[in-house]
Amino acid sequence: MSLPLPLFRRATRSAAVGRLVVFLAIMGPGIVTQNVDNDAGGITTYSLAGAGYGYGLLWTMIPVTIALYVVQEMASRLGAVTGVGLADLIRERFGVRATAFAMFALILADLGNTMAEFSGLAAGGEIFGVSKYVLVPIGAIAVWILVVKGTYRSVERIFLGASAFYLAYVVSGLLARPDWGAVLRATVTPSFSFRADYLTMFVGVIGTTIAPWMQFYLHSSVVEKGITTKEYGYTRTDVLVGSIMTDVVAWFIIVACGATLFAHHVHVETVKDAALALRPLAGQYAAALFALGLINASLFSASVLPLATSHYVCESLGFEAGVDRSVRQAPVFYGLYIALIVIACVVVLLPRAPLLQILFLSQVANGVLLPFILVFMLLLVNQKKLMGRYTNSHAFNVIAWLTTAIMIALSIALLISQFMPARGG
Repeated sequence: MSLPLPLFRRATRSAAVGRLVVFLAIMGPGIVTQNVDNDAGGITTYSLAGAGYGYGLLWTMIPVTIALYVVQEMASRLGAVTGVGLADLIRERFGVRATAFAMFALILADLGNTMAEFSGLAAGGEIFGVSKYVLVPIGAIAVWILVVKGTYRSVERIFLGASAFYLAYVVSGLLARPDWGAVLRATVTPSFSFRADYLTMFVGVIGTTIAPWMQFYLHSSVVEKGITTKEYGYTRTDVLVGSIMTDVVAWFIIVACGATLFAHHVHVETVKDAALALRPLAGQYAAALFALGLINASLFSASVLPLATSHYVCESLGFEAGVDRSVRQAPVFYGLYIALIVIACVVVLLPRAPLLQILFLSQVANGVLLPFILVFMLLLVNQKKLMGRYTNSHAFNVIAWLTTAIMIALSIALLISQFMPARGG
């Protein structure tokens, strides 16, 4: 017997509210992980892409968003099904040598990424006239207090709040008043060049959008939050929302710099140059929002990147890890976290530290390292014995393997182009 229409509507509304409440409780791992990806290095890379190539790289945001979702969905599904960290799975399935290689390469890349975050914090402070010798130590202490003294739930809430601040870049893009017809055409019209500078930028954009550390951090977050296959549908939505958010922000950063800096032939070498150059071209509010977004992103990512590194290194070596554990329970986890922050701060505070090179090359390193991590993940997620009925679909495998193949090809092309730079466009 069917329910009367008023009762049916009430039941439907009640069910919808219930699903929303569950989603809000589950929400976090996907949105946080992917918004952290728009860090200081990412903002610098997107700014330089817009300033150097106008709208020419906007088209990459569509395939990259699809690839980002597929890769992150696999990482979160692995976590929900197995309940074991990704580094643990790699060690168990592929041995200690493969794990040691992956961990060593990722520690180096993530140390560079953490330096990039504090470099971004220094650049953001200088825009407002605050010395890096003041702001960087304050930022490091704030990051340390947040993670060492916080719980998983409190840290995640703060991270979600920081994610919302990325809307500043959307507003900056709108204030730049671009030619929206040209923007939309560039978004749906692919273009490519084999010039060394273009290939470097292309790999950098992809490397900063889909970074190796993200797979480990998202996977660990799902495990630490206790998400299982029962709640996994909500996590998949969380990952989808995060994928769209992060690339919409990236798209607006490229638009803002393309509509102003590229259009007026303004040469910039740093994100600080980009923010300052926006003032006469897009207005002081656009420049201020751009700079504040950089500071927020730098602090946000400086909290998460060392955290991710500590997680997967401790997992691979069998040490306790997680912000819900005390320093006594997880000394290696917190020790590595603090070491990464201290080393990054010291390098950034050196008088002649090559901050731009650190920012940009860390993103290129992500692009070169990503294929190795994707291969491990794909082999794991397709094991019936491990995943049961939650193995990849055929469509997911096609997209994921295609992403891996493209990244390998681009990395090889990038290395060749450094010795044999192509001429022309």
